[in-house]
Amino acid sequence: MPGLNCYSCPGAAGSCPIGALQAVMGASKFRVSFYIVGIIALIGVLLGRFVCGFLCPFGWFQELLHKIPSKKFSTKRLRVLTGLKYLILALFVFVLPNTLVNEVGMGDPFFCKYICPAGILEGGIPLSLANEQIRASLGWLFTWKSCILLAVVVLAVFFYRPFCKWICPLGAFYALFQKVSVYRLAVDSQKCTGCGACSRVCKMDVDVCRTPNHPECIRCGDCISACPHQAISRSFSIRSSHLLQKKEKT
Repeated sequence: MPGLNCYSCPGAAGSCPIGALQAVMGASKFRVSFYIVGIIALIGVLLGRFVCGFLCPFGWFQELLHKIPSKKFSTKRLRVLTGLKYLILALFVFVLPNTLVNEVGMGDPFFCKYICPAGILEGGIPLSLANEQIRASLGWLFTWKSCILLAVVVLAVFFYRPFCKWICPLGAFYALFQKVSVYRLAVDSQKCTGCGACSRVCKMDVDVCRTPNHPECIRCGDCISACPHQAISRSFSIRSSHLLQKKEKT
């Protein structure tokens, strides 16, 4: 699956790219899975973070949580935290599984094992509720991952997609291809007046008229609907999108 979906869940019909990648890197005979990297790179080149907006189960889960009636908070002042997911991608997905290995050369899937809340949501909690023996064997790791999931759930009610913005390494990987992806947003500089309506509705804190293909954009389309001049459109192109050129004041 192109989105975040626990690779070890017995009910999973498709594996998570991050989980599959770490499963191979943790093996004693391999250090990287080129076919998995190639597949998700291809998806990134074709779609960018469209995957985050429309194809990721955990992203959809956060969308539902954010619809719960409550006071909502902007994440613009927390924009510096968006860099955290790139650190997690480098450290927990690539570096640690390849450097911290046991006596037979096998490494743990550090992100999946110690951080990712998708596994505890999709597999850990349902299985433990259904099986008494599994409940009896739960330890500190289950408690730790449950706390992470609880934190994400609470934050998602008040902040829009906190896991996607700050933690998800798969989103960070797709973001690397955002500016060159075939599927992109285009801003018609002839129609755009710079009113800022698109940026005000963007829940991912993107200045749409200036950087329509920003790494944080998940292609949700809210900016297209909000634009009063129909200046923003979806396109499939290998060329750079049209950027807004500010009109000089006379």
